[in-house]
Amino acid sequence: MDRKLKQTSILSYWTIRYFVILCIGLLALAAASVWWTQRETLDSRLQTVALLAQEIADRVGGSNAITVPPDLSELIDKRTRSFKLGRVCVIVTDKAGKLVYSNDPITQADLRKKLNDSLDKAREPGIKAVTAPIEYNGTKLGQVALLQPTKSLTNMPEVRWALGLLLFSLTLLGWLTIYLLSRKLARPILNVASAAREISLGHYDIRLQENAKERELNELIGSFKEMAGRLKQLEHSRQFMLAGLTHELKTPVTSVKGLVHAVKEKVVTDEEAEEFLEAALQETGRLERMVADLLDYNALAAGHIQIRREHIEASALISEIAYQWSLHQGQDVREPELSLPKQTIEVEGDPLRIQQILVNLLNNSVQSKHPDRPLDIRIALRDRNDGYAEIVVSDNGCGIPPSERNFIFERFFRGESKKRAVRGLGLGLAFSRLLAEAQGGQLVLLESSEEGSSFALTLPVAEQ
Repeated sequence: MDRKLKQTSILSYWTIRYFVILCIGLLALAAASVWWTQRETLDSRLQTVALLAQEIADRVGGSNAITVPPDLSELIDKRTRSFKLGRVCVIVTDKAGKLVYSNDPITQADLRKKLNDSLDKAREPGIKAVTAPIEYNGTKLGQVALLQPTKSLTNMPEVRWALGLLLFSLTLLGWLTIYLLSRKLARPILNVASAAREISLGHYDIRLQENAKERELNELIGSFKEMAGRLKQLEHSRQFMLAGLTHELKTPVTSVKGLVHAVKEKVVTDEEAEEFLEAALQETGRLERMVADLLDYNALAAGHIQIRREHIEASALISEIAYQWSLHQGQDVREPELSLPKQTIEVEGDPLRIQQILVNLLNNSVQSKHPDRPLDIRIALRDRNDGYAEIVVSDNGCGIPPSERNFIFERFFRGESKKRAVRGLGLGLAFSRLLAEAQGGQLVLLESSEEGSSFALTLPVAEQ
């Protein structure tokens, strides 16, 4: 059983995760910085304490015997304040290890508790000992030992405050940056999502401002607006086409019903009744063809029609199709003029489906015949040298109005001129394009004007 993911906004998702990652990274950086700072501070303080120990050794060892100046304690206090060393225990011993001076009140017994037997290391944990020998003319008179807690050597409150303030500022600045960026990104996406919900409810008049500085967001908004406009146009066309489809199917049914009713009620008799029945049969045949076209289109769109793949000699097939088609035309329709190459071009496809496409294009040319000039249809074949052959069907008819050219391959679309002159469902070109694509080719409108139209059927060239 799949778990339903908890939904969250982009703003919350990115800001929270970025904040957590940022805090973890900065904490790791802070830990490393504190460790490195303490280490460097300890080394620096130990060097300072060593210098102080040596200075004290020089002051008490200026003669053959150890002499403690009366202002030594004052000097020690002055130096520890200057160097910010905190409380330092200064112990001066002779060469026999006997206590000579200490700025803290300790006894000889206490000395053994503070320093080891060699008097160079502290016995107490957490205490650091720094020693300096007292010498005169190369003779060792004793030593000076400075004892100080390790914690005070590494304690730098100013650095810690500065580091804490820096980390806090970086965290706040980083979070504020990702928050503002996420909000700027989320706002247009939320607007697009809101517009998508409006479209799902059937409201296609959406308002989106294309004022984003980011190119990708601006392209997203622009593409969505174009999609919404296209959907609105398609919905309008669907409603219009559905009304036309209903009308086209209703008209022959009404006509057949009226004709049969007239015969049944004996409104017409004898030869006139026979004419009415013949007209009813013709209307029934038209209705049958429209329903067959609709079923064929739906079957092909669903992938239920099998397409054969054969190697076909294109010139011979085009000649045969043009000849057979011209046999069924009237006297005012001449046989198409063929422009075929001398070299053999073999294409891969289904000859029956290719015939359906070309016959539909030829019939469309007849339907678009200009009333003031004889119809001239031309069929040309050429190899594009890119793995495809192109069959171009051209005529000198009325052409397709510019407002209709983008919709001629839409199902159920019928131009204004066809609605008045020809009855049908508007599936011819849509069905032909599907047939072409099913064979690995394409059907496109090359050009159209008041001087005529040209359609191009491309088919893959058969591999030798």
